[in-house]
Amino acid sequence: MKVVMIFSPGEIASASILLLMVFALLAGLLGRSQGVLIVFFSLVATLASALTTAAGVMTVWRGTSEQFVLLIGLPDLPFHLRLDPLAGFFLTVIGLLSVFVSIYSAGYLKGFAGQRPVTRLVVFYCLFLAGMFMVVLADDALFFLISWEVMAAASYFLVMFEDERAENRRAALLYLVVAHVGAIAILLSFGVMAGLATGFESFSGYTFDAMRQATFPVAGATAAFLLAFFGFAAKAGMVPLHVWLPEAHPVAPSNISALMSGVMLKTAIYGIIRITFDLLRVFPWWWGAIVLFLGIVSAVMGILYAVMEKDLKRLLAYSSVENIGIILVGIGLSMVFSSFKLPVLAALAMTAALYHVLNHAMFKGLLFMGAGAVLHATHERNMEHMGGLIHRMPWTAALFLVGCVSISALPPFNGFVSEWLLFQAFLLSPSLPSPLMKLFMPLAAALLALTAALAAATFVKAFGVSFLGQWRGQRQHTVHEADWSMRSGMILAAAACLFLGVFPTVLIDWMDIVPEQLVGGRLSMSATASGWLWLTPVASERASYSGILVFIAAIVVYGLVYIVLHVKPGRIHRGPVWDCGFERLTSRMQYNATSFAMPLRRVFGFVVNIKESVTLVPQSAHAAFPKRLQYHLRIRDHVWNVLYTPIAGASFWLARKVGRLQQGRIQSYLIYSFLTILVLLFLTVL
Repeated sequence: MKVVMIFSPGEIASASILLLMVFALLAGLLGRSQGVLIVFFSLVATLASALTTAAGVMTVWRGTSEQFVLLIGLPDLPFHLRLDPLAGFFLTVIGLLSVFVSIYSAGYLKGFAGQRPVTRLVVFYCLFLAGMFMVVLADDALFFLISWEVMAAASYFLVMFEDERAENRRAALLYLVVAHVGAIAILLSFGVMAGLATGFESFSGYTFDAMRQATFPVAGATAAFLLAFFGFAAKAGMVPLHVWLPEAHPVAPSNISALMSGVMLKTAIYGIIRITFDLLRVFPWWWGAIVLFLGIVSAVMGILYAVMEKDLKRLLAYSSVENIGIILVGIGLSMVFSSFKLPVLAALAMTAALYHVLNHAMFKGLLFMGAGAVLHATHERNMEHMGGLIHRMPWTAALFLVGCVSISALPPFNGFVSEWLLFQAFLLSPSLPSPLMKLFMPLAAALLALTAALAAATFVKAFGVSFLGQWRGQRQHTVHEADWSMRSGMILAAAACLFLGVFPTVLIDWMDIVPEQLVGGRLSMSATASGWLWLTPVASERASYSGILVFIAAIVVYGLVYIVLHVKPGRIHRGPVWDCGFERLTSRMQYNATSFAMPLRRVFGFVVNIKESVTLVPQSAHAAFPKRLQYHLRIRDHVWNVLYTPIAGASFWLARKVGRLQQGRIQSYLIYSFLTILVLLFLTVL
């Protein structure tokens, strides 16, 4: 039976954007009743996100493209929109997590009741989603940059939602500065490509279609690529452009942190892929080597920063730097393979990168929602003041554990599949004809393996210190489980993590049109050659994986252990925890976040700026012990001290010098204007 669609995917996606913008305009009318506003907001945002997800899924499934022209731009510069499989894939990623987070937000925003109105957050949340959707749909430089600015401005106000805190204002300003520096680089990249497409004689080259039809010289294409990569890397949080990310994500409301880390960073990944593989199309191998190298650096440095953190949300933010690095590694590998005319291997690396884009959105969104539930219940981000939360928040603990297992790349959850595919691409790198790349690839693979091991250690710490052991903080009686709307959003994200890990062949078969259009190779023919049960990236005799069998085996082992231990009463004996001879075990005797990471600080401490000190503090608690030891630890990012502090200092110095021009006298300002006119007249004559 043939199914007839009343509306096309492009029309559905456009309707969802319009719905979000209309509700953002009307949200003020419901501002007097915050409870009603939260309910309607959650329903509208969930519906719009679900519609966008459906449009993206249908577009990728069909493998078709739609183009629209909106006559609402500048004169003779209308807005162009395009929904093709690449855009459809990223719409699916953004929309799917937005559905989960919008459901979660219904309960999360109730935590602000009586403290502050949420109308502003609702308005900018809707504009934020609309901006991300428009970035993916944009098909010309003008509309892309306008959408990019809508997304950046909305996220700026969301980061600064609790603006009475100085750290929020500082983080929002830092984010805005880095975002606009990146936007300038993107603008210059589009300017280079548009000018080369039409010979700098008209504005018609601003459309992406004109850029696709152009043949760029190597020098011009390289300039455009480097500018675009710098601009998008600043938004993605790649090292050394990552400094805004661990500042902005922790201070934002947790539902916003989930979206910023889970999907906003992916708009930058989309931009890199769109410009490199769709607009420029042909590139030398060393472009890919640059992306691969910086991806590895970001992955290793990001996880090293994360493992030393004691702030739960900062830990998750630094982990996003690591995962963006992993995605860039896949993109860089795909570029290298594609430049050497190896389409199947390029498709394998691209599939691994895109699969990790989807995976990271799901498990990082889940983890930030879990951290938000913990913050909502304990009012703490510092893991040193947590512990034992599994007893008070069993649902949150179980769902957070799913996110930890997923991000640690452990089967049968989704993080394992994408990283396993990436390692398969590395194992096939001896096919490359370049001796230099053959030498670099084993080192990169080893560093990626190190990253995976450190990620597991990081999230053992995050879960163990936060949810296990005894409570370390104050006000334990106020700790409570998240409500059902928050739990529902986390349950859906956890289910997505499990589904993506158990049925990878289904997803690869669905998304295979994207790498085919980008690099000219398909993976589904080999990946599903042994049926839906086995994932075989290249050939079954080389490597294969079955997520469903691993899942069934885990269930069987768990069931057998449970039966053996519970079939007879009294088989399990509970006793007090061994306390090494002490009278009573206390929370001071258990590992905290700082002590857990101490061995890794000793090994990898050279990559960060560590300052440790111990001081004697007088106390009157006991005459025999008049003083106590107090340990201080400060960890700073070397990149901030080496790169950004000098730039900030130079900027303030220049501002003070320029400020001298502000005399406050009208005569001085008239002289400045007169001199400016003379200079302009002189330049005109020349």
